[in-house]
Order: sequence, then structure tokens, then C-alpha cells
Amino acid sequence: MSTKQKSKEKSSPMFTFGMSKKNYILLGIGLFFIVLGFILMSGGGSKDPNVFSEDLFNFRRLTLAPIIIIIGFAIEFFAIMLKFDDEQAQ
Repeated sequence: MSTKQKSKEKSSPMFTFGMSKKNYILLGIGLFFIVLGFILMSGGGSKDPNVFSEDLFNFRRLTLAPIIIIIGFAIEFFAIMLKFDDEQAQ
């Protein structure tokens, strides 16, 4: 075995993750957007079931929250699919 191969074996860690730190940060940001969207979508119910509440059909629940959730899923998709060049891999 040559010395070049020995140095490569010693320098490489035994276990490497499939994604880099940047990917995991993006995954966290995407998860935050998804949770935020579901929080914005919640509420708006009436205390009395016999009384109809118009709060169910406001902009926040029907438009803003689903858009934020879709943005969160898009961030998750790109966080999984993007490949960042690790400086350690060289």
C-alpha cells in the first residue's frame, strides 16, 4: 500500500453524514416555517357551537398560513436535494 493511500485512510472519519451542516440548518429553517404556518392556521373557533364565527375565513387562515407552509416544504426539498461542497471532504 502506498503512503498516499495510508494518509487518506487515516484522515477520513469512520462515519460521515450524508448532508453537511448547511443542509441541516436549512432543514431547521424549513421546519420552523411549517410549524409557523400551522400555528397561524389554528384558532378562530366559536365558544358556542350554535353561533357561526366569521373568523374562520380571514386572510391569515385561508391565504397566509398555506403559503408559509408551502414555502417551508420547498425549503425542506431544497435542503435535502442541494449538495454543498465540504471543505473537509477535500
